[in-house]
Amino acid sequence: MRNKTYTTKSGDMWDMISFEVYGSELFADDLMRANFEHRNVTIFNAGVTLNVPEISPMQLDNTNRPPWRRSNG
Repeated sequence: MRNKTYTTKSGDMWDMISFEVYGSELFADDLMRANFEHRNVTIFNAGVTLNVPEISPMQLDNTNRPPWRRSNG
């Protein structure tokens, strides 16, 4: 499997990047774990290449459900 990356634009923040690549800001913590060396960055400069971890379809499907209706997986 090919690793996916995202190149930041000036002003990008973790939640914005998550929304752009996954369609939900709820995966910002996954992005931060995959890019530990940038964990202290709040607002990115342009041109930083970040690793984008794969999120399972089940995780993506669960983002629009209330917590008690989410499946574990």
